Amino acid sequence: MPPVKVLVVDDSALMRQLTARLLGAHSGIQVIGTAVDGRDALEKIADLRPDVVSMDVEMPCMDGLTSLRRVMRENPLPVIMFSTLTALGARATVEALAAGAVDFVTKPQNPAQIGPMVDELAGKIRVAAAISPSRFARRPPAAPRPVLPAPPSAAALAPGQTRRAASAPAHCPPGRTRIVVIGCSTGGPAALHQVVPALSRDFPVPVVVVQHIPVGFSGPLAEHLDRKSHLRVCHAQDGDAAVPGRVLVAPAGYDLTFRGRPGNVVIALDKGGVPVPPGGFRPSVDLVMASAARVFGDAAMGVLMTGMGRDGALGMKEIKKYNGRTIAEAESSCVVFGMPRAAIEAGAADRVAPLPRIVSEIISML
Repeated sequence: MPPVKVLVVDDSALMRQLTARLLGAHSGIQVIGTAVDGRDALEKIADLRPDVVSMDVEMPCMDGLTSLRRVMRENPLPVIMFSTLTALGARATVEALAAGAVDFVTKPQNPAQIGPMVDELAGKIRVAAAISPSRFARRPPAAPRPVLPAPPSAAALAPGQTRRAASAPAHCPPGRTRIVVIGCSTGGPAALHQVVPALSRDFPVPVVVVQHIPVGFSGPLAEHLDRKSHLRVCHAQDGDAAVPGRVLVAPAGYDLTFRGRPGNVVIALDKGGVPVPPGGFRPSVDLVMASAARVFGDAAMGVLMTGMGRDGALGMKEIKKYNGRTIAEAESSCVVFGMPRAAIEAGAADRVAPLPRIVSEIISML
């Protein structure tokens, strides 16, 4: 099998050299070139035709986000971002993920820590290389929103302001869905930006989003979704009420469960008393969906979208056990089909739908 051809893009000469050298030592990976900024990267992508690009977020001349958008328009291929552990770097990284980047790694605080980062990058490169470029070339449009009341005039909105509901959303009838839990991993931020903004401002059910993402990035993800959406999107806090009109993003590094009874349910967050086991996640889609099933019974709905691994399959089975409703994303639109595939093979998906139809399926099953 031919090696995965990688282009390394970073404005730091030291980072370029170290990353290229250490990546090249990994079996099955060949670094075919480096670039000093986004403009240089665009030229070398056209010349060298890499399989995967690692792209720094913050660069002079043309930054990583601008370059990524050009790549997705002109020559779509898997891109993994280098992010910094700063608020600005986290926000830019989330924007890049929404724009189509497959994944990201965080830059180490000093060059002595680069080895583990490159090991992580190598693993993500192998995953990215297996993704068909068609997943990037054919970005699906967001599902159409249900008909909304006439919006306020443009003059009534500040520049960049998202329209919000002027009144409380409709309440869900008894015996119907009272909570929607959406789980995803690799490719999830871009998928979430197709789904959450497509929910109308009168969507009658609270939504909880569980995205596998490192600590420090779930908050910016919630902020970015909030700017794009009709519904209020918040980074969940302990004691938050699960109420219609609100989307709660599970904080990275915390277990999230539900407490109370339908009609009076709050979020409980726990850092956990033991480290996450290998292959596990915090938050875990399985844990959140299982908690939703126990608290809401047959009024829980689980939606499982793109992601690597099996997290969510057991949670979907638990929702099914309580006669709730479940939806899995179809392989045709997944960046990585692992999580939905596991749920489908376990018989835990009531419906299977491509990303552009997820919202309409949710609405039809409320």
